[in-house]
Amino acid sequence: MTRRTTAALAGLLCLGAFSILRAQGAADLILSNGKIITVDERFTIAQAVAVRGDQIVAVGTNQEIERLAGPGARRIDLRGRAVIPGLIDNHMHLLRYGTTWRYEVRWDGVETRKEALEMLRARTKTVKPGEWIYTLGGWALEQFADNPKPFTREELDRIAPDNPVFLQASYFEAFLNSKALEKLNIERPGEAVGVDRDAAGRATGRLNEPGFRAQVGNLPIASDSEIEASSLGMIRELSRSGLTAFGSAGCETDVLSRYRQWADQGRLDIRVFCITAPGGTGDQLLSRIGQMKLFGGDKYIDHHTYGEQVLGALSDPMFEHRRETRAEDLAQWRKIVTEIAKAGLPLHVHTNFTETIDAFLDQIEAVDKEYPVRNLRWVLAHLNQPTTAQLERMKKLGLYAAVHPWAVINGGINIRQFGDAAYDMAPLATIQRSGISWGFGSDGSRANQILPFQTLSWAVTGKMVGGTKVLRQTISREDALIAHTRKNAYLVFQEDNLGSIQTGKLADLVVLDRDYLTIPAEQIKDIRPVMTIMGGRVVYDSTAR
Repeated sequence: MTRRTTAALAGLLCLGAFSILRAQGAADLILSNGKIITVDERFTIAQAVAVRGDQIVAVGTNQEIERLAGPGARRIDLRGRAVIPGLIDNHMHLLRYGTTWRYEVRWDGVETRKEALEMLRARTKTVKPGEWIYTLGGWALEQFADNPKPFTREELDRIAPDNPVFLQASYFEAFLNSKALEKLNIERPGEAVGVDRDAAGRATGRLNEPGFRAQVGNLPIASDSEIEASSLGMIRELSRSGLTAFGSAGCETDVLSRYRQWADQGRLDIRVFCITAPGGTGDQLLSRIGQMKLFGGDKYIDHHTYGEQVLGALSDPMFEHRRETRAEDLAQWRKIVTEIAKAGLPLHVHTNFTETIDAFLDQIEAVDKEYPVRNLRWVLAHLNQPTTAQLERMKKLGLYAAVHPWAVINGGINIRQFGDAAYDMAPLATIQRSGISWGFGSDGSRANQILPFQTLSWAVTGKMVGGTKVLRQTISREDALIAHTRKNAYLVFQEDNLGSIQTGKLADLVVLDRDYLTIPAEQIKDIRPVMTIMGGRVVYDSTAR
């Protein structure tokens, strides 16, 4: 147990450690007899929480909170279980995932090849012959502790003889069976790029990154009549994982309108804060930046930041060292971010490798002299290779960091691609010591898995899915939890509403099956939410039938 946790537990013995907000009216939901990990600035531990409507009205001891219960209040006896704030993912391609969820066999957190294949076999029994089965990222071969060997065309044919199968491993490679190769017209030599072939020119079933990227757009997605079931099914899984709010990278207007409808109907069980940019290129784009309207939504859906891309030509790859940056591209990038600063807009920009971070900081420092950016909450995202000097430059500019730990599944690939340097991707301890405010996002559902306790486990133990040690610079479990809650609330402009269990904030809470602060670190990945509450509503209950 850490010194911070011990001090917080000691504080529980002193009733004066808690302040009670006696809001007008009685509480209609009481959670008591628990270990409330508030994640406030003091990392206070309490016993009970009172909720009225969608808001927390008190945090304190069992006796203090019980006095606030109304005559018809619902009571939840936590039986000693730990409660944390609703988890926030600061960067996920949420809406896109909802359009593919119904077709996907997800291997997030699956640690053996055997279990993955069993899940694939099970799916073949629930679909019609000829219907697609696929998984678009969120896993990599190296996470299979029993056998990380590639999938073969023949193996997948035996498992799914009547269905096309497309298995995309992160953004690195994909494996297809014969039905998929046939449907995508990439069976014959010369018909497609990025296709592995044997000596006779026959496709082996493996595609490299250019190969599968060229084909993903040919896969089916949820139709207009299917999008509700697909998206709400995805949201149920996110609630089951303890996630309640997202910085959503990309918010297509037509799909977002569905989410708005569900929110108005009281059926949206997550919060969506959009990272978006106006369409267009060149002068057309520059003219549209000043017309962007943010913060016109509500506590369920809003637009809060310009991003994630500023200029596609300068977008970092995941697994290749940075290609040489052209001066004309940097000049165009600077024009765009100058307009963003001039308009007073927040920025959240894809920035991965050391060279790109330097190049972008050079431009931002120049822009800052004319249009100060310190109070705009500009964020460098992904941030796998920052140096101490770069973090100091970011701190002077008032920049923030959205850390997206691709290594949770891609650690093995990183080691093959970058050697020893991969063990510091991302350098969490260095980032934490820098004093920069930062938070965790997944960049799911393709580049990474989406389960928050897998991310927290990696941050604390340094181990990717499957147990391989891939990170040197680990951090404390308290700092990791802060990065997935309170700090992320700031990054999505919701620090007054979310991120900690405090009076006046929205009642987004997660009841855990074990104590995050005291269990062996190796078990963090195995934590399962027992209940997820969003705005005072129970949106997931493991005991419900």
